[in-house]
Amino acid sequence: MALLHVNFFSDVLGVCTNMEVILPQKSYTQIGIESSEGGERIPVLYLLHGMSDDCTIWCRRTSIERYVAPLGIAVVMASAQLSYYSDMVYGGKFFTFFADELPKICRGFFPQISGRREDTFVAGLSMGGYGAFKLAMRRPENYAFAGSLSGAFDIANRVIHENVWNLAFGGADKIPGSENDLFYLAEQLKNSGKETPCFYFSTGKDDELTFDGNEKMHKHLTELGIDHTYEVFEGVHNWDYWDTHIKDILARLPIKNK
Repeated sequence: MALLHVNFFSDVLGVCTNMEVILPQKSYTQIGIESSEGGERIPVLYLLHGMSDDCTIWCRRTSIERYVAPLGIAVVMASAQLSYYSDMVYGGKFFTFFADELPKICRGFFPQISGRREDTFVAGLSMGGYGAFKLAMRRPENYAFAGSLSGAFDIANRVIHENVWNLAFGGADKIPGSENDLFYLAEQLKNSGKETPCFYFSTGKDDELTFDGNEKMHKHLTELGIDHTYEVFEGVHNWDYWDTHIKDILARLPIKNK
């Protein structure tokens, strides 16, 4: 595996930003790790971070590089600041960056990364779980799979930091029925008739921040008839949970060459 730190300029954000990228490495044998070099076109997982973190956090807090080594996939982890993966009212256009610009930049830097829907996956934790579902619901034609751990789904009713909500959304009262409301987006997705990605999400049963919102999302998707998998495990809102259960997401990726 190769782990790359990439500094680059974003036209959408208007600033230099960064990402961590894990790439399969062809024809190597390394003691202590099972690996796969992937196919001619490498599937890609866009792995999103949570609040207070950045693009480095998955590699710092988990063994994500080791976990994906046998899968032959690329993992792209870019910084989102406190945007909630939105085109912020007061800030950068982070939804547009992640949905439209970042995949093009990655394929420009790394032409072996596939651009096909069936090879493209998105997942994240907490704020990133919310972002993964938002990207998949608003751009279902781009993603075959969306995964969330401890996703902060019910952001209209669970305001964690009022200043962040004001900057990202213009306030919690602006969220219901908007492009930032996952429950509304699920309804729009169902009504669109478009092919839906595979949705998987889980949370810890003692996670006071996200358990209720995940239960609500499960009920909502069930009522809409949107196919999904939802699981509840022992755990709280911390890296012990996410390091353990990112492996559940990886095991469900619909990788053609797995």
